[in-house]
Amino acid sequence: MHDINAIRKDPAAFDKNWGRRGLAPLTPSILDLDEKRRAAQTEMQGLQQKRNDASKQIGVMKGKGENADALMAEVASMKDRMTALEAEEGQIGEELTRLLSSLPNMLDDEVPTGKDENDNLEVRKVGEPARLNAEAPDHVAIGEGLGMMDFETAAKMSGSRFVMMHSGLARMERAIAQFMLDTHTQEHGYTEVSPPLMVKDNAMYGTGQLPKFEEDQFRTTRGDWLIPTAEVPLTNMVADMIVDAEALPLRVTAFTPCFRQEAGAAGKDTKGMIRQHQFYKVEMVSVVEPDKSRAEHDRMTECAENILKKLGLSFRTLILCSGDIGFGAKRTYDLEVWLPGQQRYREISSCSNCGDFQARRMKARFRARGAKETQFVHTLNGSGVAVGRALIAVMENYFDPADGGVFVPDVLKPYMGGLEKIFPLQAEKKMLRTA
Repeated sequence: MHDINAIRKDPAAFDKNWGRRGLAPLTPSILDLDEKRRAAQTEMQGLQQKRNDASKQIGVMKGKGENADALMAEVASMKDRMTALEAEEGQIGEELTRLLSSLPNMLDDEVPTGKDENDNLEVRKVGEPARLNAEAPDHVAIGEGLGMMDFETAAKMSGSRFVMMHSGLARMERAIAQFMLDTHTQEHGYTEVSPPLMVKDNAMYGTGQLPKFEEDQFRTTRGDWLIPTAEVPLTNMVADMIVDAEALPLRVTAFTPCFRQEAGAAGKDTKGMIRQHQFYKVEMVSVVEPDKSRAEHDRMTECAENILKKLGLSFRTLILCSGDIGFGAKRTYDLEVWLPGQQRYREISSCSNCGDFQARRMKARFRARGAKETQFVHTLNGSGVAVGRALIAVMENYFDPADGGVFVPDVLKPYMGGLEKIFPLQAEKKMLRTA
């Protein structure tokens, strides 16, 4: 949601910024609706004053025994006009709100201008990609070779874009999540939260999923939404609140399943675990004062990077260009991990500074000590990181071609009971056998 006062003050700046995202000039439509709404409000205020004056005059006339029928008819006419204006103002206001709600955040000046992901800029690279010139199996081949990854059974009960894992891989998925939570809470200063997995319209609107991305969401029969990311409930912890500045920064993290229709990803990554309807993620959310959000963004990104460093994975950090950045973000870093099975880097975390974009939608403010006025907080969110994609990266980077097993990274061994390696299951020990 955007400040209409700011748009009135400098509409060209908004059109120029949105133009970097490839949008046509929008402020003429915004200002036209705003002018019509304000005109209706002004006329209503004028009529209300006239009506009040006329009502007083009617009282005086009646007190003198004079006939006030004509003036009473005029007052009734004013009332009808005011009722019509109120409806008109409400309709225009709703239309203006819908338009403003559909528009993306203003980009930070440092965001590079570009068309798509090919124009993102690499900030840094950590580690050397493994097996650049050798064929390597992908996570699907490795998982099925281990006898622990089953897409067929999952598809029978749930359809496409689901997977069922068991034995060592199921345990490693859990170990990765626990390792991430412990790192973020014990080393990075985040507070662990176990949030609801279903939220109402206002929560989805507050973080920007509604109304623009409704088709990407799963909705229950009673009207709740399954969360597409823990960002939604974690950020909404400060919705409709005035937070004391002393309570900031607020840093929270959560491990949750996430649910997405992937409506805009038809035909993309249909094989394997890269893009699924249900996946697990450890999310980080920060709520800070405006002058702290830039530093917090860099800090959050370093926290996500630290997870990949501890796992011993090669990755690179990119700053997203104007044509690839998300709807609610003003500045975003993406972390891409190296996957030998695809011989390419793939996104594993996205850390975004949303500025006051979400706070305006949620009405989330703070008050500095001794201040009378309130200000909007700044919100940030980041994957810390996607658990399923981290599992994929570990499987492909720690694969042992000698026996088809997967070595366990050192940081995960305490969560795996000291296990050094996941070995393929023997055929007779597989959980399910074909009859």
